[in-house]
Amino acid sequence: MTGGVRGVGAGISKVLTEQGATVVTCARRPVEGSPYEFRPCDIRDDDAVKALIDGIAADHGRLDIVVNNAGGSPYVPAAEASAKFSTKIVELNLLGALSVSVHANAVMQKQETGGAIVNITSVSGRRPTPGTVAYGAAKAGMESMTSTLAVEWAPKVRVNSVVVGMVETEQSELFYGDAESIAAISKNVPLGRLARPDDIGWAAAFLVSDAASYISGASLEVHGGGEPPHYLSTTTADIAK
Repeated sequence: MTGGVRGVGAGISKVLTEQGATVVTCARRPVEGSPYEFRPCDIRDDDAVKALIDGIAADHGRLDIVVNNAGGSPYVPAAEASAKFSTKIVELNLLGALSVSVHANAVMQKQETGGAIVNITSVSGRRPTPGTVAYGAAKAGMESMTSTLAVEWAPKVRVNSVVVGMVETEQSELFYGDAESIAAISKNVPLGRLARPDDIGWAAAFLVSDAASYISGASLEVHGGGEPPHYLSTTTADIAK
């Protein structure tokens, strides 16, 4: 699990652990008090990623599941973003996941039961994302990567993605504002609330389970019904009421 120590990643780690998985998390820096086995790794460094994957396989005897969750981006308008900044965002959110997947696949292909990879993508890759253009583009690329790898690595390795909508985490106020703002935003979600990290965890757990043994190359949307078109907030049509 990349980036499995806080926010959405912590929710995924929690659910997988509860379902009996031995979870190994990685990030550039450890989070104090995390209950999961932790290994430092910058996924933008391909050599470090290979050492990480090989080390986990050697120490645990196998590698059955990989969840590519590491990612993110600060808010920077496109006209103000440097080329170096945008490159780093794409490296973190797309190329790092590709590196992890490639090295994990090398291990999984040698296992009788293969393995499963889940990429955590975002609705930001499917709609305009002002202030995070490189992030949105990288997440769109991640979905394309998912479908391609599912074809290249079948039948041993299944590859799917979870398309994540708005999630309430310990850092929600940085993205959505205070509790009042979050409550207002939640009213725009058909299911009436932002996702919890566990909601994403259960989706990932399903995709790596035997219940999803015939699912590969798929994108599972976990967004509470999505974001209604903006015109519905201004129209007088009955459908909007």
